[in-house]
Amino acid sequence: MTMTKPARFAATSRKTSGQVETNGQAYRDAMARIASAVHVVTTDGRAGRAGLTMTAVASISDSPPMLLICVNRTLHSGERLISNGVFCVNVLAAADQALADDFAGRTGLHREQRFGRGDWLTLATGAPVLASAISAFDCRIAEVRDVATHHVIIGAVEAVRTGPEYPSLAYHNRAYRAV
Repeated sequence: MTMTKPARFAATSRKTSGQVETNGQAYRDAMARIASAVHVVTTDGRAGRAGLTMTAVASISDSPPMLLICVNRTLHSGERLISNGVFCVNVLAAADQALADDFAGRTGLHREQRFGRGDWLTLATGAPVLASAISAFDCRIAEVRDVATHHVIIGAVEAVRTGPEYPSLAYHNRAYRAV
């Protein structure tokens, strides 16, 4: 059996320089080419309510269910999240792009103001859950490690909520996309 590449993946005659860059900007530019789901990660508790938009979310295990998030150590929302010991990963639908901008700090809204858009509920941990999220993972912090500029936070999933089956919001080449 002979396999052929689809036309869009056909080889080209373009040559590459072979140069490998390892500076921070080259790394960020290369990472921007990876399409990632967009999430709003929220928390609530003694340290207060907070949330932030992020793409740095990954599944670790389904038995027991665990995931990880990476939060820049300079963000106050990350400190609140760690202090509260709980968080919810809300997977955004394409229609929630404005909410992603709110929680990314692009609209000038701060802290509690960011929760003015959308309907919010809670599950097991008390962290805010977005009613329109296509999936929500309600977590209790199991471990925190500081790696370079970020907190790597491992969460034990205590509750899962699946929402409507809408197109997902992704981030690719520094722009939102519906998937």
